[in-house]
Amino acid sequence: MTDAKKARPVGFNHVALEVGDLDEALAFYGRFLDFELRSRSETMAFIDLGDQFLALTTGRSQAPDDERHLGLVVDDKEAVRRALEDMGVEPLPGPFLDFLDPWGNRIEIVGYENIQFTKAPHVLRGMGLEGLGKSASAIQELSEKGMAPDEA
Repeated sequence: MTDAKKARPVGFNHVALEVGDLDEALAFYGRFLDFELRSRSETMAFIDLGDQFLALTTGRSQAPDDERHLGLVVDDKEAVRRALEDMGVEPLPGPFLDFLDPWGNRIEIVGYENIQFTKAPHVLRGMGLEGLGKSASAIQELSEKGMAPDEA
């Protein structure tokens, strides 16, 4: 048996969500997310997330998600909470801001400042989000892994 080198996961380029109708999906997500459309075809739309993207594709046919979900990181979690409330979208029970989109995709909204996920400063700058910071607990979590941002 050979000890072959294994690839190390680095991150996600994109996630694809299946929806029923692209125009309806773009309108739904556009009510609580300020985004740019990277590109679109008849069956797919790509929402720009800086150096990543969210793909919406037609063809959702399965039952609504239970535990499977997308943790979508935003700069202002409370703004999403307010928008969802205005839209009449009920959060799912539990300690997080989870909801089902109209096609049954379970989305968890996560605030950037409170998690270890980090965009490089040049990516944040390119997204118009320079100055977006981390909480002390997120910095501690990063520090424990030797990944804390420089305190220059």
